[in-house]
Amino acid sequence: MPKLTMLRPESIFPAWPTLAILALVASTTLAGDWPQILGPHRNGIATAERLADSWADDGPKLVWQKPVGTGFSGPAVAGGRVFLFDRTGVRERVTALSASDGRQLWKSDFAAKFVPAYVKDDGPRCVPIVHDGRVIVFGAQGGLHCLDAKTGKTHWSRNTMADFNSKRPFRGEPPEGFFGKGSTPIVVGNLVIVNVGGAEKMAGIVAFRLADGKTAWQSTDVRASYSSPAFARIGTIPQVIFAARFHVVSVDPRTGKELFRFPFGRPGPNVTAANPLVIGERIFVTASYGFGAVMATVSGGRVRDAWRSDEILSSQYTTAIASGGRLYGIHGRQDSGQTSLRCIDAKDGRVAWEEPGFGYATLIAADGKLLMLKTDGTLVLARLSPDKYQPLAKTQIFTATTRALPALASGRLYARDGQTLKSVHVGRASK
Repeated sequence: MPKLTMLRPESIFPAWPTLAILALVASTTLAGDWPQILGPHRNGIATAERLADSWADDGPKLVWQKPVGTGFSGPAVAGGRVFLFDRTGVRERVTALSASDGRQLWKSDFAAKFVPAYVKDDGPRCVPIVHDGRVIVFGAQGGLHCLDAKTGKTHWSRNTMADFNSKRPFRGEPPEGFFGKGSTPIVVGNLVIVNVGGAEKMAGIVAFRLADGKTAWQSTDVRASYSSPAFARIGTIPQVIFAARFHVVSVDPRTGKELFRFPFGRPGPNVTAANPLVIGERIFVTASYGFGAVMATVSGGRVRDAWRSDEILSSQYTTAIASGGRLYGIHGRQDSGQTSLRCIDAKDGRVAWEEPGFGYATLIAADGKLLMLKTDGTLVLARLSPDKYQPLAKTQIFTATTRALPALASGRLYARDGQTLKSVHVGRASK
């Protein structure tokens, strides 16, 4: 295992048992909140939500809308506030809005110098994280900032590219990667854990203290990807799992100790962007670009493939939904035009059903339904059916390309395209 640089574990997790660490991953999440990427448990599932079964002919009600700057960062929602991370001019901006009416409550900004290499959009990619009264954002050029959720005051900031040499190009790739830094951090206990990508300094993954931003530990030689980590307990061991640039790697969140890794990805103009899903003692990862999907089984620190294929559920960047022994997701690439919505058996990878030509989309599951926002701005509602595709409703909520992950909170969908953030009522009507 690689050498580690760390603070004493007892200063990070003082005498905390495993269950306490598990509880602190989302310790301030309330029913109806969507406080981080892909919701309370980072799996795209909103267990507290109740969705309408159909919409009016003109679609669900628009509650409010606001203009936004550049970026692919989706909103986070917590405590009656919507937190948006975008860019205007040469500043990356964090804005807190009232969830009820869109009023601006506060705004903070930071210098932004990121110049994209492959797309025109120069804004941030990572979703804000709201945890214990703080908001953490990770900018396109590696700026990590922690703010007060009530006031917007900056508690601390770190320049991860400067501090950990993560700007060193790999085989001619742009310093920030092809599309900027795009792996949303995760908070575990009182640590903010980030796929920094400082491979040369054994800082592929770095943990920062939530209280003051100081480095708690740095570990591994993995490079940064666009996939965001997952927290899980496999067997009795708490761990954070990253689908990094060329490997899937698991670390102990308390110390950074590497627990296991297996290869995933290869050099070249490609990305790993879908988040890993932990299903019991199995890990599902997926990408396009010829990688395909892997369902890996972890036992005793050893990893083996349960199945692996590029013909089952190869997703360019959408994280699949795991429910009832099935995986629901998008197969194919947005830029190739050959995409389908698929439901597969998680056990063996068998395709249960497919909707060819569906288009590219992000997925949320709630109330036995799928809420899918396509890149062409179409919002689709369907049954979460293991047997066949059962559409319920669809409507056009945007006309521009829509890539940012939406948030679902208290019956409202918060979604943005390149110009506008909208709050749309998709919940059941109150009686």
